[in-house]
Amino acid sequence: MPWNMRDYPESLKNFDPLVKKKAIDIANALLAQGYSETKAIPIATEQAKKWHADASEQEKQDFEDAPNPKKTDQH
Repeated sequence: MPWNMRDYPESLKNFDPLVKKKAIDIANALLAQGYSETKAIPIATEQAKKWHADASEQEKQDFEDAPNPKKTDQH
C-alpha cells in the first residue's frame, strides 16, 4: 500500500519531517518496482537517512518544496 505524509508506516512516526517525506517517496518507488512492504520500509528508511546526511541545503530545500508523496494504485 503506497503511503503519504498523513498515512505512513508506524516506524516513521518520530522522524524529522523531511526524512519522513524522503523515506515515503523512496518506499513508494520501491513498492512500484515490486518490493514488498517489509523490504521497502527498511531500505527506504536507510536511504532517506543517508540522503539527509549527504544532501546539500539546496537539495533539502528543493525536496521540501516539492509536492508531498501521494498514494496511488500503481504497484
